[in-house]
Amino acid sequence: MNDKACLETVNLTKTYVTGDTEVQALRGVDVTINEGEFLVLLGPSGSGKSTFLNIIGGLDSPSAGKVSFRGKNLANYAESQLTLYRRESVGFVFQSYNLVPSLTARENVSLVTEIAKSPMPVNDALEAVKLDQRAEHFPAQMSGGEQQRVAIARALAKRPELLLCDEPTGALDSETGALVLQALLDVNKDFGTTTVIITHNAAIAELAHRVIYFADGKVSRIDENEVPKQVKDISW
Repeated sequence: MNDKACLETVNLTKTYVTGDTEVQALRGVDVTINEGEFLVLLGPSGSGKSTFLNIIGGLDSPSAGKVSFRGKNLANYAESQLTLYRRESVGFVFQSYNLVPSLTARENVSLVTEIAKSPMPVNDALEAVKLDQRAEHFPAQMSGGEQQRVAIARALAKRPELLLCDEPTGALDSETGALVLQALLDVNKDFGTTTVIITHNAAIAELAHRVIYFADGKVSRIDENEVPKQVKDISW
């Protein structure tokens, strides 16, 4: 593993078998994710992006290959070790906000701090996404973008080393999505959290340090943005 790497995959392969049918979701993926990087994964549906994200997040295991997180191979982890990895090292943000409707923003974030090893104060996490004034509001009293920012605060509160986001702006309009993206960029910049985002929106790629393109279960190309754009400068 190189000195800058947070996570590396080598010849990562995933095959799903249903009856007599085999689907190769990943076909030998080699990727290095650097410490503190803001990385975007692009590609059509079925290209392997979500499978890749699920494996590096410990939600799924590869059929073959290696996944090294800080020098340790997740592919060899038992389920109990993967659970600990997910709990202590990884924050997840999905397209659906997955908030508990009967709990306030503060209480939704608190759910994570109760199981994290060294959690961030809930108010600090909400302040990081500029929602500290909405702490006592319930999800139904908040916009979609505000709910997604609560989900980001919840992920951030456990101080993850890796923040994985699957279509975090997919259900949002451009104005609301811009607020969510700004929150993710702020987390990356202010806390140095290594951040990986799956999106279908090519404009979001302009915000990233690097963009990894997936096609047919493989990495088709990797682009680097020497000067990533700011949210206000991208057009959706």
